[in-house]
Amino acid sequence: MHKNSMNSNIISKNDGAVQTVTGTIHPNELGYCQSHEHLFLADGPIARKYPALRLDDLEATCAELELYRNIGGRSVVDAQPVGCSRMADLHLLASKRTGIKVIASTGFHKLIFYPKEHWIHQMDSDHLTQLFTQEIEKGMYVRCDDSKPSEQINAKAGVIKTASDEQGPGGEYEKLFHAAANTAVKTGLTVLSHTEMGKCALEQIRFFSEYHIAPESIVICHLDRVLTDMQYLMEVASTGVYLELDTIGRPKYHSDEDEARFIAKLVDNGHENQILLGLDTTRERMRSYGGAIGLDYMLTSFLPLLRSFGIDNDIIGKFTISNPAMAFSIKTHNQKGEQ
Repeated sequence: MHKNSMNSNIISKNDGAVQTVTGTIHPNELGYCQSHEHLFLADGPIARKYPALRLDDLEATCAELELYRNIGGRSVVDAQPVGCSRMADLHLLASKRTGIKVIASTGFHKLIFYPKEHWIHQMDSDHLTQLFTQEIEKGMYVRCDDSKPSEQINAKAGVIKTASDEQGPGGEYEKLFHAAANTAVKTGLTVLSHTEMGKCALEQIRFFSEYHIAPESIVICHLDRVLTDMQYLMEVASTGVYLELDTIGRPKYHSDEDEARFIAKLVDNGHENQILLGLDTTRERMRSYGGAIGLDYMLTSFLPLLRSFGIDNDIIGKFTISNPAMAFSIKTHNQKGEQ
């Protein structure tokens, strides 16, 4: 249970199953889980604009997952949403081949990733809600970057991705956030929300709280990109949402030592039950694609560093096992007051 909920009318929810691409499992079966990765991203407009993001080789990704499994990894959350170069069919194949449980995303990403003619710009909030819900209840759509979704596979999304840039959840993002929030209320799935360099986190949380979505159903991503405004970071943490931290092995932002100090400060302030960890993998960060660190970097390098900062194994187990199990479990929403 998180402290300091923003809305006194929010009723906490009971933990349920976790939905992976190979089926639902008990939360205790999730095991060690990194909570924000990218396993596949198709060659297309996004990859041509940002080549470091392209991850479209089944053999290479499976090799990376086996590297991760051999060091103790059991599950990952993949944060690539529908219609945004996601390769859901390969998620299913890779999970079956390696035994790694994959929680896949429906929802949406930053609008900079969508061409002007993309269907996401034409769909209204109601149709987007229907689309996201179908991905959760029936199966994910494939090969729909350039055309409206029509072909589904027998693998379901298990988390709802949202994203905003520096303008927050208003403006052209508003219909998308409305659709995601409605989907969360309807399905009980958690929202995994991208922030741009940690900005507009409070605005996103306020938006979701208007739908009576409890803090334990909200994961705020990339809050640790910039660590200079500690008062703001602690204010976000005080809302009780999950804090997904993935600026690890990224010296262009800050050192791993700075990251470890921030996590230690969160723990000192009583937020250890809210912390999730990930590497936000790209082609440049996957060894099997010729990248620098590898999906095993958390286990081999960063967690030992955390221990040197006084974070013991029981607390690290919360970040990587028990917190993900609770964060990504399906919740039963109380219908009173929902929009």
